[in-house]
Amino acid sequence: MNQMMIIFEILGTIAFSISGAIEAMKREMDLLGVLVLGLVTAVGGGILRDVLMGALPPAALRNPRNALTALFTALVAFVIGKVLSGQKKELHNKILNAALLLSDAVGLGAFTILGIRFVQEQSGSENIALLMFMGVITGVGGGVMRDVFSGQVPYIFRKHVYATASIVGAVVYLCLHGTGQENPAAVAGLLTVVVIRILAARFQWNLPKVHLPSE
Repeated sequence: MNQMMIIFEILGTIAFSISGAIEAMKREMDLLGVLVLGLVTAVGGGILRDVLMGALPPAALRNPRNALTALFTALVAFVIGKVLSGQKKELHNKILNAALLLSDAVGLGAFTILGIRFVQEQSGSENIALLMFMGVITGVGGGVMRDVFSGQVPYIFRKHVYATASIVGAVVYLCLHGTGQENPAAVAGLLTVVVIRILAARFQWNLPKVHLPSE
């Protein structure tokens, strides 16, 4: 793994841990809940990727660096949340929601690219369908686990083109990677996901839904 991917791994781990911790605090979980949700969100996608690729035991269990980083980040987020809890409720919620959106978008983008790079490095495969699938699974896996653990329908099924952003970011990365510009391609893919997620939240972009009449 080159230096750029190491940076992406650390960035994604911190970002997803923050999003998990914030979601736990919004659900009024205690410190243990915040730590667990931060950890699960940060390493869940990578574990799912490794299991599907047969890379056992998963990297998160072989090397505790990411798990420890996630736990420390969640702890810091909890402390900051306690400090901010003295603010007015409206301001407090506004700060948490903004931090959740940004951290979740960064984590989604970083792990989407990492999932693709993992397959490329471990198997040497350039099968576009495989690369896209593993990239998206790695990107959304932690968020899905976070939402399930916090008792919600996962964002991927209901919220602001979540998985779609991951897919578009993966396409951008793969297209630019084909030109031989690996690091610029990775940055472009990450930024694409972040921009789409923020714009989708700002302008309430959603995929079509069926609204059944209530009984």
